[in-house]
Amino acid sequence: MAASAAGALIFLLAACGGTGGAAPAVGGPSGDPVKGGVLRAVLLSEPRNLDPAILQNNNRSQALVGNALYGTLLVGDPETGTVRSDMAKSFTTADQGNSFVLTLRPGLKFADGTPLDAAAVKFNWDRQRDTALGGSSLQDAQVVASTEVENATTLTVRLNRPTPRFGSNVTLSSLNWVASPVALKKGRQAFDAAPAGAGPFTLKSWNRGGTLALTRNASYWNKPKPNLDGIDISFSSDSTQRLNSLQAGGADVTMIEDWGVAEKARVARLQVETQPVGGGQFIAFNLARAPFDDAVAREAVSHAIDLKAFDLAVNQGHGEPADTLFPESSPLHNDVQLHTYDKEKAQQLFDRLAAEGKPLKFTFTTFQGSEKIAEALQTQLSPYKNVTVEVKVADWADTGRVLGAHDFDATLAAASLQDADPALPRAFLSTSPRNSVGIKDPRLDAALTGGSTATDTASRKARYETAAQRLAELVPGVFYQREPLVAVASTKVGGLAMYGAGSLLADSLWLDK
Repeated sequence: MAASAAGALIFLLAACGGTGGAAPAVGGPSGDPVKGGVLRAVLLSEPRNLDPAILQNNNRSQALVGNALYGTLLVGDPETGTVRSDMAKSFTTADQGNSFVLTLRPGLKFADGTPLDAAAVKFNWDRQRDTALGGSSLQDAQVVASTEVENATTLTVRLNRPTPRFGSNVTLSSLNWVASPVALKKGRQAFDAAPAGAGPFTLKSWNRGGTLALTRNASYWNKPKPNLDGIDISFSSDSTQRLNSLQAGGADVTMIEDWGVAEKARVARLQVETQPVGGGQFIAFNLARAPFDDAVAREAVSHAIDLKAFDLAVNQGHGEPADTLFPESSPLHNDVQLHTYDKEKAQQLFDRLAAEGKPLKFTFTTFQGSEKIAEALQTQLSPYKNVTVEVKVADWADTGRVLGAHDFDATLAAASLQDADPALPRAFLSTSPRNSVGIKDPRLDAALTGGSTATDTASRKARYETAAQRLAELVPGVFYQREPLVAVASTKVGGLAMYGAGSLLADSLWLDK
């Protein structure tokens, strides 16, 4: 059975449209890719190091860096709906997701000349299971119980629990990136100076706090790719500044995490490409401590938020609402509404808390580049009595600590999905290390576990409808919008393609001269 990628956030951008704004779509150059040139990219977050286990595989972080240096084991085929190459020929299960067989293309080599074989994948995946490493995809890696090298191109992967769609876990995580074990064993400082992957580019230079320069990997397996001679990457946490850089001709491509800025890019006649997703971004409540261990406090804030006004403040009205868990295009779609705005009910609940001697006061932790979400929340709550919200701004690189350590009253989080797995159990299963809200509900757990292990669509749909109902009832957070997984580029950039959580591929990019 081939690992299905149906709805696993895997699409080529050529198959995707924009956000539905008024401005017409603008395309890139036509014809065959042009060889040569150095593309200038500006990303939100600079990596702390180049270890593939530490890099984050999503549009807000270092996905382009990871894809460029290490290539990809798996991506999605939009025509067949399956998970397949690049470097892996197949990733299949014959026992409903209890184990998988990874088959690599023969003859793959890292930039240091050592083989990218089954033993190298085993080393990388086993390494990512180590909690001491602090990898960005620890939860995905720990689904793996053991790995066994069958031969140079074949790795058997046994899982701790049935996970029929584990291929999606790979494409959404740093498991998709493999580095030379020889290079990794030299230590982090030496590796950062010469990271040895098998991707389309190698490191030319890295001026920390400045530019990370990549150059074409002449030994890349998938010739005649890459098309570019190199990629120069700079960083800015401000999405408007990144857009301004493109408009001024100082950059060629960026990733945007803001619907309003994406619409400005469309009006400016830039290429704007998006991936359709379900779930979304939400204001997360910490159920493990006061004040949001009290369901009344969570319900009060939820009822107080007018999502239409919120979207106007955050996105100038161009955002995509997250009213249901799954989009209508999903086979798992149901009509359960995740949020109800009721200002009178909200005030009653705020008053009830005050009468009980605990008027609601909390701190909202936001992150650099997302301050206007905090401002919108403060504005929405300001007319109500008996509620006070303060704002704390943290660095974007601190998201893992804030969420992982549950170091917040309320904060920003995301559970973006098309298919439910792996994002939904990862976010809300009580035993999940990434259950940042601290929700513990037996009925929700049963629904998530049953949906994750079921193989037929009808059973999965029923269980995930129950999960949606429980999330609506328990209010672990307020889903305020679908997550913007957006690539913006000048009209001279060709080959824009994303997979996973807005992960921009590097080998297909080219520049029209």
